[in-house]
Amino acid sequence: MKRICVFCGSNAGRRPEYRAAAEELGRELARRKIGLVYGGGDVGLMGAIADAVLGAGGEVIGVIPKHLMSRELGHNGLTKLHVVHSMHERKALMADSSDAFIALPGGFGTLEEFCEVLTWTQLGLHSKPCGILNATGFYSPLLAMFDHLVEEGFVKPAGRALVIARSSPAELLQALEQWQPVRVEKLLDRETR
Repeated sequence: MKRICVFCGSNAGRRPEYRAAAEELGRELARRKIGLVYGGGDVGLMGAIADAVLGAGGEVIGVIPKHLMSRELGHNGLTKLHVVHSMHERKALMADSSDAFIALPGGFGTLEEFCEVLTWTQLGLHSKPCGILNATGFYSPLLAMFDHLVEEGFVKPAGRALVIARSSPAELLQALEQWQPVRVEKLLDRETR
């Protein structure tokens, strides 16, 4: 893997452990010589992970829509900062520039971005692994919801297995590196009536 896209909050959250997890992931990415692709912000967990990668000598590529850049939320010290026209263009460029995806704690945007790339994997639009850094159990309720989707017959067990969740950055990155793509037919086959 050359680059990993990380989705995370533009806020830092209430617990200092969230920032610590972002910084630890950033240092681990740099240590492994894996570049960071992210939303280009200089605030919250976004700024924390970017600064950690840069501080450890790593590459950081940001992608930010111009309407957010104009509010001075863009990070000015990145390896490269792409300023795009729309959120759709942002997400497409981030996905195209990355070999895998990770969700750190965040809000609606983080959830939406992660679930979108996860759906793309399920549909066979790309074959890139999708991971969740479950820092201090932040994502445990979401992971339980994913299990509920399987129990209720809306997601196949093979689809649920696409979500790689670990509590430490090193373990998560190792799992992403070892991930093997799943045949789309196994994810989407339908029962006949």
